[in-house]
Amino acid sequence: MTFLYKIFDNPFARKELNATTLPSCIADNLKFSIRAYQEEAFKRYVYLDKADFEEKPKKPYHLLFNMATGSGKTLIMAGLILYLYEKGYRNFLFFVNSNNIIQKTKDNFLNAQASKYLFNDKIVIDGKQILIKEVENFDEADIQNINMKFTTIQQLHIDLNNTKENSVTYEDFKDKKIVLIADEAHHLVAGTKSGNLFGSWENTVKEIHDANFENVLLEFTATIDTQTAELLKHYKDKVIYKYDLAQFRIDKYSKEINLIRSHYNEQERIIQALILNLYRQELATSNNINLKPVILFKAKRTIKESEQNKENFHKLIDDFSVVMVDKIQRTSTVPIVQKAFNFFAEKGISHSEIVKRTQANFKFENCLSANNDTEAEQNQILLNTLEDENNPIRAIFAVQKLNEGWDVLNLFDIVRLYEDRDGKDGKPGKTTISEAQLIGRGARYFPFALEVGQDKFTRKFDDDISNDLKILEELYYHTKEDSRYISELKKALVDTGIYEDDKNLETKQLTLKPDFKKTNFYKEGQVFFNKKVPKNFENIKSFADLGVKKTNHRHTLSSGVGRKSLALGFEMENPTAEHEIIKSKDIKLTEIPKNVTRFALSQNPFFYFDNLSRYFPNVGSLSNFMDSKDFLASLEITFKGTTNRLKEISHFDYLQALNGLLQSIEADIRSNATEYEGSDYIHTPIYKVFRDKEIKVQKNSERADGQEVLVADASWYAYNANYGTSEEKKFVELFARRFEGLNQKFDEIYLIRNEREIKIFDKLGRAFEPNFLLFCKQRDGEQMTFQVFIEPKGEHLKGYDKWKEDFLNEIKSEQKTIKIHTDTYLITAAPFYNYESENEFKAILEGVLKE
Repeated sequence: MTFLYKIFDNPFARKELNATTLPSCIADNLKFSIRAYQEEAFKRYVYLDKADFEEKPKKPYHLLFNMATGSGKTLIMAGLILYLYEKGYRNFLFFVNSNNIIQKTKDNFLNAQASKYLFNDKIVIDGKQILIKEVENFDEADIQNINMKFTTIQQLHIDLNNTKENSVTYEDFKDKKIVLIADEAHHLVAGTKSGNLFGSWENTVKEIHDANFENVLLEFTATIDTQTAELLKHYKDKVIYKYDLAQFRIDKYSKEINLIRSHYNEQERIIQALILNLYRQELATSNNINLKPVILFKAKRTIKESEQNKENFHKLIDDFSVVMVDKIQRTSTVPIVQKAFNFFAEKGISHSEIVKRTQANFKFENCLSANNDTEAEQNQILLNTLEDENNPIRAIFAVQKLNEGWDVLNLFDIVRLYEDRDGKDGKPGKTTISEAQLIGRGARYFPFALEVGQDKFTRKFDDDISNDLKILEELYYHTKEDSRYISELKKALVDTGIYEDDKNLETKQLTLKPDFKKTNFYKEGQVFFNKKVPKNFENIKSFADLGVKKTNHRHTLSSGVGRKSLALGFEMENPTAEHEIIKSKDIKLTEIPKNVTRFALSQNPFFYFDNLSRYFPNVGSLSNFMDSKDFLASLEITFKGTTNRLKEISHFDYLQALNGLLQSIEADIRSNATEYEGSDYIHTPIYKVFRDKEIKVQKNSERADGQEVLVADASWYAYNANYGTSEEKKFVELFARRFEGLNQKFDEIYLIRNEREIKIFDKLGRAFEPNFLLFCKQRDGEQMTFQVFIEPKGEHLKGYDKWKEDFLNEIKSEQKTIKIHTDTYLITAAPFYNYESENEFKAILEGVLKE
């Protein structure tokens, strides 16, 4: 049997998932935006819950989400709680192996003032406001709201097997549907691994889970053991989603890891880290980014060692001097350190000022110990809000307590304050593996944007490795130079998926050809693109402008009509009597008593006037919303029922129908009213956009081949090489064959590969980076320059990126013409290039350039 999560890769399942809508109870009530992989996790659960398929797990459901550290497992928990509430569940039991995580999770679920609180100010499901309540046991449960019990697995095990007053008991779970949520769930399988469940934590959970056929057990962990046969068998029908650290890094949601190795002693390594810490802070400030970078000082084994490290550090800060800074500048051969000193010189930050600012940043009260349980619990709020502006902490001292359950985004340096190793035969030891796991926790990306609409949560400079701001996307691990240890640490990091060893990468120099830089086109030409901007609702003046469906809402009236039939055997069906025939009747909303409509609106917070006016700024009033043909007055409801029922439609019937209609309208508005949209075109000189740069590619990969044989001497190709995909190279080959034909009609023909220099945004604010821009200037007639967006796309990606092709076709249809002084530009596009349909693309592109 294959893993459960792999069935979602088959074409039928993928088609069904793509057709699955994210439930509004999730989309409308979570405070944070939902990333694509998180939406996938939600949709998988919804699909599994609703569909029937051969591999579907049996009830009671026991499912596991194997998701990377930092990928938002708690957000998935929150969304599934909302979905399961809508499905009728009211009681939720959260448990984990650590008190530290309990405190953090309570804050995320219960404290609306906390920066990481997961929900909107009001949770509204089916038009009703829902509360999340903490309970000690489920006898206190409130059937209208979400009831959550938080506990450690150890305490749950003790409570259930040593009953005392007010504690949770096995009786609490009888005749109740319970959702069990297990965090860091890899700690719960010791019984399975050993082959003996008796008396184990795992068995306690199993007894609760098995107490009711409708119970649900949801496990979450970044770590599962697939090397042990018993665990492999255990997990196969449970892992519904696997989104590991390697994919998390590939999708650019993590920092990149750099190892800073030196022959410095511990004190000098600390000073080097302090220099880089200040550099990040000042660099961020100079770019209007609010950043307070944190350093973690790691002891090897004992709390006593960590306490001594902290004492030594405070003495170093007290004694910090210009002489110490001078020595690092004079002796460090690490390029980023010298870059930092160059920056300080450019900004007029003297060495004495470096000392002064560092001493202010790292004064005693700004340093925190997180070693024993008491310290970690007392400081839990500080440790999990390090990014907050009012949190002063700049340095953390720890041994092991932060290896699990620590959420931190602004950790940029980890300094290893010991020098031995425990690896053998080139294999990393337990300490090294633990270090790699800690580095993985620290690799969470610090969100920032340089312009409105830019994605705050993903790396921006992977294809621009010389950019100064790249240091804000990197975590540095400072250690003594030791080739055997470094080799073992790299192996441990690669195994976690968070690290790409530099030995597998090569740097390529991508340069614009000197002859291209001499052209008038490079010096004077313009490139057109747009920006992501907040959606302007001023132009939204009716339901139609936000895509509210014009089909009637249908409501079936209840009635007592029915009949008796045999369960077994055969009997003749009697004809339906006239009074039993179901008929339809259309009723305009203006015909429904206004007090009923107004009451229906008052029951759904979405239709409160302050919220409505956000989507429809010109609505004026609730009365206008009800009476205007632009809104409710244009709609009808189709009532279905018997003749008698259609004659006797009550106010309650109207209210039920209106509730259904309003929920449908709300769903349409929410799905079409995006937060952002693409702006009109703007333009920038070519020479300011396209530039020389360094990129890193996998050695011996398709991208490592720059196609120089074809493009190095081609006057029409602006760069010295094309480090693109195989599909991109096929397109360039086609273009080379067609160049002579184009050259007869056009002058100044240039094909430029877009190395992430520009993005264009569609009407929903989605970002797209076309691979190529083609510029062609007409020889005859009006001196018009065509700018054509082109995107080669492999067959396997065409379906996934269909929206991008739709966007290209919209640009092609619009054929936007823009005049700048005496120059005219026509902005257009072609649909996806694919080698399998190359001739079709060729004909379309030729047509685009004739228009």
